[in-house]
Amino acid sequence: MELKSKAPSGPIETRWDRHRFEMKLVNPANKRRYKIIVVGSGLAGASAAASLAQMGYEVSCFCFQDSPRRAHSIAAQGGINAAKNYQNDGDSVYRLFYDTVKGGDFRARESNVYRLAEISAAIIDQCTALGVPFAREYSGYLANRSFGGAQVSRTFYARGQTGQQLLLGAYSALALQIGLGSVKMYPRSEMLDLVVHEGRARGIVVRDLVTGAISSHSADAVVLGTGGYGNVFYLSTNAKGTNVTAIWRAHRRGALMANPCFTQIHPTCIPVAGDHQSKLTLMSESLRNDGRIWVPKKAGDPRAPQDIPEDERDYYLERKYPSFGNLVPRDVASRNAKAICDAGLGVGPGGLGVYLDFAEAIKRLGQDVVEARYGNLFEMYEHITGESPYKQPMRIYPAIHYTMGGLWVDYNLMSNVDGLHVIGEANFSDHGANRLGASALMQGLADGYFILPYTIGDYLARVSPKDRLPADHPAFKVVEQEASGRLKKLLDVNGSRTVDSFHRELGKLVWEHCGMGRNEAGLKKALQRIPELRDEFWKNLKVTGDGANFNQSLEKAGRVADFMEFAELMVRDALVRDESCGGHFREEHQTPEGEALRRDDQFSHVSAWEFTGVGQEPRLHKEALEFEYVHPSQRSYK
Repeated sequence: MELKSKAPSGPIETRWDRHRFEMKLVNPANKRRYKIIVVGSGLAGASAAASLAQMGYEVSCFCFQDSPRRAHSIAAQGGINAAKNYQNDGDSVYRLFYDTVKGGDFRARESNVYRLAEISAAIIDQCTALGVPFAREYSGYLANRSFGGAQVSRTFYARGQTGQQLLLGAYSALALQIGLGSVKMYPRSEMLDLVVHEGRARGIVVRDLVTGAISSHSADAVVLGTGGYGNVFYLSTNAKGTNVTAIWRAHRRGALMANPCFTQIHPTCIPVAGDHQSKLTLMSESLRNDGRIWVPKKAGDPRAPQDIPEDERDYYLERKYPSFGNLVPRDVASRNAKAICDAGLGVGPGGLGVYLDFAEAIKRLGQDVVEARYGNLFEMYEHITGESPYKQPMRIYPAIHYTMGGLWVDYNLMSNVDGLHVIGEANFSDHGANRLGASALMQGLADGYFILPYTIGDYLARVSPKDRLPADHPAFKVVEQEASGRLKKLLDVNGSRTVDSFHRELGKLVWEHCGMGRNEAGLKKALQRIPELRDEFWKNLKVTGDGANFNQSLEKAGRVADFMEFAELMVRDALVRDESCGGHFREEHQTPEGEALRRDDQFSHVSAWEFTGVGQEPRLHKEALEFEYVHPSQRSYK
């Protein structure tokens, strides 16, 4: 299979403009004849559904939450990047492009990343027009702060609630179109499968999570904006409902899965408190603007942190990376925290933590200023831990957060399956091997507001609404029967182990062998154990209730069944990619200083996997990455 990125050539500054001109268009009067399904209602899904409906298309939007407002995008706290250079500190579209390619360790397409940087300024204008209450300076200008991997302040924010405010803006645009009848909303509906007929995505099969009813929905194009797969690790910063099901079912129908081993570890999370936990809590990366990260120089120091003198503290990021200090990229900060704790210098229960200290910032700025910037985050931390960050340092430790891998898409955001478009975190396209902080919101909104509304027309102009299959076509009935059979199989096992017990064991296995540190022996061990665990899952699973009504145990079982299959591909991808890059850290490949060591001569490509059957070795396809503007080099943040 030949992977054609469809990325334009020529000067990078003009590629997107020229590509938009060269794409085919759908006449405005004809748009209402086309029907588009959008799965997911987070920032990417809601902005896409609202924009496509505003343009005149007939849109159906599906989400498994009871309201689009409950999408996991609300959990993105710290901000959204944009190259507006309000601070007059040297930022530009090109610098945002450069920082993103470098931050991703040279494993992303240049054309996609430049387009993202180019669109970023328009996103802020769009969101401001929708009423998003960005923080402002005294002058009235929108405020900015810094994030990891950059030496400029380009992150726009609304306290520590940026994702929530952006989602409310996108939701308001979506709600308008729902009210106008341009979008039909299907909440509490989970996509069970993709219908592909004659090589084209024709629609989806969904289950009503309240009644249990399974139904088919037909369209001229399908858009997946269903987020990432971080919950394969069980413990992550993701909401418990986030899952891999939608993109995995599309993968099983022929869509290639790209770079699944590229997972991001977030350096500022509240450490694990015990085995009772089912998820972890993120503390925004924005805290690293004013918080200083350190550990005692003496292992096992029994003193309270405020009683340890300055000369007995190791501000290890400031020591190792004087240029970037505490604002090194997430993968670098996370690996250093792990190394410090592995050396026995960690703090808190089990030594799995480092201090994030605001004493200097409070002294310099005053508590009122710090509270205005981070107050809700401090409240969240104190509510969970019982400790006030105003009085003593936070304790933080890395945790699974974002996933850079996802379904393969071309420059038009269409997968290798005609008519199947993938946006936001569900695709692989813009972040390479490591996402810079505050770029997730930027990509989701760029895809939904500004890219997909152009590029989907290029596909629709080539197909006729007359060719749309009816929802009662045999192709849909076959998929409905397969989906029903899979649910029945889960219910019929009637074993003795709960879904959560299997998920927890899988997550621990994947975290141990395919987490922050990976090596050949561990990955091979995981590849041996995952099929065994999956086999036990299908023999000893206990799902209570039935499929004819509301059944959260059945919901989780279907999602964990997909994680059981996906985990094997993720580990295999990590084993085959015999190099270190970004968040993918193979311990065999590191510099003497412990930094990720790439092997550009062998792995400067996207790994796109083709499904060949459960338990069968998947087929690998490669898209070569070419760098004309940002030449690959060993990353340095010193």
